[in-house]
Amino acid sequence: MHVIACLAEGLGLRGTARVFGIDPNTVLNWLVEAAEQLHAFSAYFLRELHLHQVQLDELYAVLSAVREGDLNESEAIEALSRSPRWVWTAIDPESKLMLSAQEGDRTLDMAQAMLHQIVQLLAPGCVPLFLSDGNPNYLPAIVSHFRHWVQLPRRQARGPAPKPRWMPLPGLLYAKVVKTMRRRRIVEVKHHVVIGTQAAVDQVLAAWGWQINTSFIERLNLSLRQRVVAIRRRSASPCKSGNGLSHQLGLFQVYHNFVLPHASLR
Repeated sequence: MHVIACLAEGLGLRGTARVFGIDPNTVLNWLVEAAEQLHAFSAYFLRELHLHQVQLDELYAVLSAVREGDLNESEAIEALSRSPRWVWTAIDPESKLMLSAQEGDRTLDMAQAMLHQIVQLLAPGCVPLFLSDGNPNYLPAIVSHFRHWVQLPRRQARGPAPKPRWMPLPGLLYAKVVKTMRRRRIVEVKHHVVIGTQAAVDQVLAAWGWQINTSFIERLNLSLRQRVVAIRRRSASPCKSGNGLSHQLGLFQVYHNFVLPHASLR
């Protein structure tokens, strides 16, 4: 229990092994067993959720195989943009409930998998407001999971009836925050309502006195980097593979949702 607690607080495998005087492989085996149990625990409790908002984001994770490569800065940025080691996260900003943390490509397929998992957690008929950054993969993933068949009316008395169309649900809302960076500084922030109207989005956010933002998921990403040693910036303990990263993400998700006290909640 104490070993898993140290791992949840961000101590590396070898550092935890030195603290308790045990073999690092033993710590790794305990982490794998705990991750499997915690995944089942999270799947049992996180279901039929009634949510009003969902914030989405992704952050990159440098594994040891990428870090040890001899690349210059421009090549490293290009490699990271194609890197399969991205962490996709989702949070309910009202309750601070972490809905998902998945490791995978920064592609449309991964966005589809992310939305599919979120849909499995929602109660039947629940269509929350989605907020994200400027990643273009979110829009087709969201629309493909919240659509229905619509039979269009006839425009002419004769001829074949129009075919039904696969269209977004009437209550679906999606807005995004697009940030322009220059020399690693934010110089411009734009808010776009992609699906729905500005009035409908403002009505959902007005209950909490908020505007269109992704600040809560960005704060969650900071907590991820603090407590998941594999994705910490300039870390000396990167994971060797995606499986090791997934185990640490599963541990963090349960630790964040069921153990950590959130001072901002009343």
